[in-house]
Formats: sequence, C-alpha cells, structure tokens
Amino acid sequence: MDRREFSKRMLLAGAGAPLALDTARVTGDSGDYCDEPARRLPIRRFDVVVAGAGTGGVVAAIAAARQGANTALIEVKGYPGGTVTEGGTALHSFFNLWKAFGVEKRQVVRGIPQEIVERLMKVGGCSGHAEMLTAYDYDSVCTAIDTELYKLVTFEMLVEAGVHVFVNTLLVGAIMDGSRVRGAIVESRAGREAFYAQSFIDCTAYGDLAAYAGAKYTEPNDYPVCNSVGIGNVDIDKYHAFIEANKLSGQLARGMRSGKADQIVRAGAEWVNLPELARAARAIGMAMITTTVHDNYLMFIKCNLKLPVSPTDRDAVAKAELEIRRRMAQAVELFRKHVPGCEKAFMARTSPKLCIRRGRCIECDYDITLPDVLEGRHFDDEIMVYGFHDSAPRLQIKDGGTYGVPYRALCVKGVENLYACGMMITSGHEAHMSTRNTVCCMGQGQGAGTAAALCAARHCDARDLPYGALRDALARGGVYLEV
Repeated sequence: MDRREFSKRMLLAGAGAPLALDTARVTGDSGDYCDEPARRLPIRRFDVVVAGAGTGGVVAAIAAARQGANTALIEVKGYPGGTVTEGGTALHSFFNLWKAFGVEKRQVVRGIPQEIVERLMKVGGCSGHAEMLTAYDYDSVCTAIDTELYKLVTFEMLVEAGVHVFVNTLLVGAIMDGSRVRGAIVESRAGREAFYAQSFIDCTAYGDLAAYAGAKYTEPNDYPVCNSVGIGNVDIDKYHAFIEANKLSGQLARGMRSGKADQIVRAGAEWVNLPELARAARAIGMAMITTTVHDNYLMFIKCNLKLPVSPTDRDAVAKAELEIRRRMAQAVELFRKHVPGCEKAFMARTSPKLCIRRGRCIECDYDITLPDVLEGRHFDDEIMVYGFHDSAPRLQIKDGGTYGVPYRALCVKGVENLYACGMMITSGHEAHMSTRNTVCCMGQGQGAGTAAALCAARHCDARDLPYGALRDALARGGVYLEV
C-alpha cells in the first residue's frame, strides 16, 4: 500500500455532531499495535485553510482573508511568527544587493511584509531597513525586529483581516478525495475536528500537511539544527568598542534602537583574533552575528548542532533540544568571561523549540535551481521577485539584480488544491540558501494566500487559475514584480 492510499484509508472522516472529549477503547491488541476505534468528526467549513502560522503562514492567511476568503489559520503554538520569532535574527532581505554592485537601489519585496515592518516601527519593534555599513556584499540592509512585538503585531493583523486563528491546535492528518485535499484534521483541548476548505496552504516548515496528503518529499538533512539565545544586561556600545579595538568586526548597521536613530543594530563579530574564545565558540557551534532594537540587549546568538538523522526524528530531536540548551548556557558564560560589556549578562530569550532550515522538501511542479537564482532568471508566472542569497559574497545574484519565484514552484505535485511555501520548497541546497530566507518566505506566503483565495472564489483548483487574475490581485496587494 502506498502512502497516498494509506492516508486515504486511515484519515477519512465523515460529518457528525460534535463529540465530547473521550478515551479510546481497545477493540484489538495484536503485538506492537492496537486498534483505535473510528470516530465521527465535527466539520468546520472554510474557503482557505493555512497550516502553520510561521513566516509564510501569517502573510498567506492575511492575504487570503483580504481577498474575501473565509480563512482558517492553524498553529500548534500559542502565537504566530515561526522562525522569525524563534530564530531571532534580522529579516533578510527586502532589497536587491545594490551597494555591492553599485546599481539602482530597489525594494523588491513590499506588500504585506512591508506592512508588518511599518506596524513594528510604530511600536518600537523594528530597526527599519538599516543600511549595512560593512559587509554590504552580503546584504544591503539589516531589518532587525523585536521578536515579542512581532508576535503581537502579526496576531493583531490576522484578527483585523478577519482570519480565524486557531492557536494551540495541532495538525494531525489530511482527508483526501482522490488527488484533492478535502479537509485537514486537527486536535486541540476542544477535541478532534475536520477543517474543510476549497484551497489549502502548507506553511508548517516541515511540510506536514503535504506529507499527510500523500505528496512526494525528501528529507535532505543538509543543515544543522539550531537555537538562538538573546542575552540581556549588555552594554551594546562597550561591546562594539571591544570588537572594533580587536579588529573582530564582521558586519555593522545603524538604525532605530530604543527610539533613537543612528544606533548600532547589527554587530557581527569574528573571533579569529581571540583564539581561546574562538575555540570555545567552535566547540558549541556558536555563530556571532548579533542584532538588536533595544539598548542593553543582544537578540541573536546562535548555537548549531548537526543531527545524524532527519529533524523529523522525534527521539533524536529530544536529545538535540537538551544539548543545544546546554550550549546556549555555555554561550552566555563565554560572553560574561571574555567580552567587555557582558560581565553581568543573563539569558533573556530562547526559542520554545529548536529551529531548522529544512525538514522535509516537498516536490512541487517546478524546482527553483541555483542557475535560476544566480543568473537572475524570471518567469511568465512569477508571484514575487527576490534579491538575496545567504551565501553571499561567495554566491550572489548577477549584477545586483533579482530572480523570480514562479507560481508553479508553490503548487504541490500530484495534489490539485494544495500549495507549499517557505523553507519546504527548492530541493538543491545552494538554491535553497536563497529561497528559505525569511523575507522570501513572506513573499511566497502572499502569493500562495492570494492564489488560494482566488481559487476558492472561482471554485477551481490551483492549476486552473488564470495567471493574469493572480498577477492583478498581487499588484493590488502591493507586490513588486519586474516582468
């Protein structure tokens, strides 16, 4: 039996009245397995269901709702934001690499992602698009954020758009009707339910909904897992003076910090001139590119750990969670011991779980390649353009230009009404080092959410949507396109 048939047999559910919370009763017990009794699930009906309120999911849900779609957003945690809030680094990147190439400065990602930045600026939760003063061959701007305010602002924007936000709710299955997703099965303390819709978007990071729907995928395990720690009670200016005096500076940007302009908001350090600290940092996988929008706070100190297996392996991840938290505590101690301005620093923020750059890679109708990215290729069905590569300056988009993300790169192969967006698309590692970045995921979210709503309104599947209608709707939503 293949995965698709298994999903159909095991996850099909019918309509019924809401059931009280109950306990499964044993109907069979054979060796390593027991039989769970069949249940009738209550159905909730929507136009669009978005699974995952992370980087792309927030934007997808807002975009769908603004198109008039009755939209549900499912999130296992109690807040939106995903990797943006859990990774804690700056958003990369709204602009082309203009400074490195001496070309026209263009903000190439706009629309809802830019609205989020503007809302954050109003409450002191963002540095703005702070121009990089050094290392601008890596990125032209640093858009640092307050991770906690990001959760609040995006939650408010979702509610304002009319999205039905279901936090503390776990996606546990898909209901299939041939090659179409008919519903998503969810569980919460309210019980087990089926969410039916015309269109579905997988923004779970791990590709959970696509996997439940029987889509093909791989598990490359080609990145370390990580977590980041924010440390408080840090004298930012004293810290920066130290890295400058010791010729350790790698990146520098100035922007809004604690309500004041022209303050340090990004201060990358390379420890090569401090061998003892460098050795200790390598031993715990510590990367030091800090960002902040507050005085006395370093928001982003990352510790990496390479897993021997895919991060979908629950037991391996449990061990990694403990090890990384030990490493984060060691990182704070290193700062206290070696870095002036950090003598009384303490751990102020960690992610609730380890972060990944890729779990599953979902097969879609088009797979963006590294030549597509580096040569700045554009497509006749693109939903956004992007101008940043996270391996710069080693890998850069030609002439400080952009490449396009085609609509078909979001359409899950073999499933008629399911989109994937964010870090689960793009199979090649080096191409993925561009498409997985936060701002690219946000732009993909607006494209997927807009398309899903249009399909729901037209009662059509993803591949039947006229591109002209999608392009016009994206333009009305403030999306910047070059072709």
